[in-house]
Amino acid sequence: MWAFNSIFYQIYPIGFCGAPVHNDGVCEPRIRKLMDWSGYLENLGVDSILLNPVFESDNHGYDTRDFKKIDCRLGTNEDFAQVCQDLHSHHVKIVLDGVFNHVGRGFWAFQDVLEKKWDSPYKDWFWINFDGNNGYNDSFWYEGWEGHFELVKLNLKNPAVVDYLLECVKFWVDTFDIDGLRLDVAYSLEPEFMRRLRSFTMQLKPDFALIGEVLFGDYNRIVNDEMLHSCTNYECYKGIYSSFNSMNMFEIAHSLQRQYGSEPWCLYRGKHLMNFVDNHDVTRIASILTNKKHLPLTYGLLMAMPGIPCIYYGSEWGEPGEKAPGNDYALRPCFEEPKPSDLTDLIKKLIRIRQNSDALCNGSYRNVVLTNHQLIFERVTENEKIFAAINASDAAYTACHGDLSGTANELISGETLTLNGTLEMPAYSIQYLQF
Repeated sequence: MWAFNSIFYQIYPIGFCGAPVHNDGVCEPRIRKLMDWSGYLENLGVDSILLNPVFESDNHGYDTRDFKKIDCRLGTNEDFAQVCQDLHSHHVKIVLDGVFNHVGRGFWAFQDVLEKKWDSPYKDWFWINFDGNNGYNDSFWYEGWEGHFELVKLNLKNPAVVDYLLECVKFWVDTFDIDGLRLDVAYSLEPEFMRRLRSFTMQLKPDFALIGEVLFGDYNRIVNDEMLHSCTNYECYKGIYSSFNSMNMFEIAHSLQRQYGSEPWCLYRGKHLMNFVDNHDVTRIASILTNKKHLPLTYGLLMAMPGIPCIYYGSEWGEPGEKAPGNDYALRPCFEEPKPSDLTDLIKKLIRIRQNSDALCNGSYRNVVLTNHQLIFERVTENEKIFAAINASDAAYTACHGDLSGTANELISGETLTLNGTLEMPAYSIQYLQF
């Protein structure tokens, strides 16, 4: 699966393109702005883009009105088709946000129910009780996603709903030539729907990628040969920033060993979960870290650990952004152009190293040296061995371990090191050692 060796770059298009927060009905080709960034993404080393909702919606994109029409605030289907063609020409694959658990109140089938009530042929597309009422005074009750009644939950046990959604996916592949989907709130989706989707998309494109949004629980429940290829690794997301803020590298090391170690009880060995240090739903890494000197180290960890790295737009140059109650738009800003920094240059270098390393993409995982402030772990395939070494301390540290012996290429600096069981780790440092 191509996604397992990819570097993803996530963009929230409505914010990124500077579109109005509420759908004003005015068609503007804002999505074409992505073509101004495609060269930057290719140069950065990104080979896959994850786009949050792009289809016609009431407000933020997750309240869909029409699955077959690009949101008018972003442009037309023709505009987006040209964007996708341009991204592909820059060797960037396209993964869209598949919002299949719920729709907006403006969704055409729900509008029919509002008008015709019992007589609507679409009343069974939703979870409705005509003996009740709701906060919108519609004269019937319906299930909203997690109590949000602006998000109308779809009945994925209804074959007509499933057939319609699969038809929409085929339309996206035929019209935009997309390469995969990120399934919004995958933890709420019907398992049988995900099985159908996997089988259906394999027939459309054998290498079509399916990545689920999952917050907690056993990821094996949906990441398997019958359902999804990957899912979001929120366990390690929390472990990354928390380990640095608490100066306790045991936390992330324990999570990685638990997930990918060699012991029989390790959960996800051989799988590729999607890793990130921030995204459109959480405070940016530059704002959540207590010590800003740890910022480069989080990316050093992200690019070396097992899984699929995903970078959130703007964070590669250290953009701040704090999640506010009831308002995520501070996390989803509009940038007129990229603002590369020294951090961007480092990430670009780390991406190049990862893309040329089978061990970093697919190798086994083992903790080698672990203290509160330092972590060295090993990634190994049949033909390659790499040690990733991180020192979160403000003081230099000498790591001692028998495996740290021999001639090593320090991939970030380009130095050749001769090690005799010790490694000198400068303060606030990342080192990738190839033996």
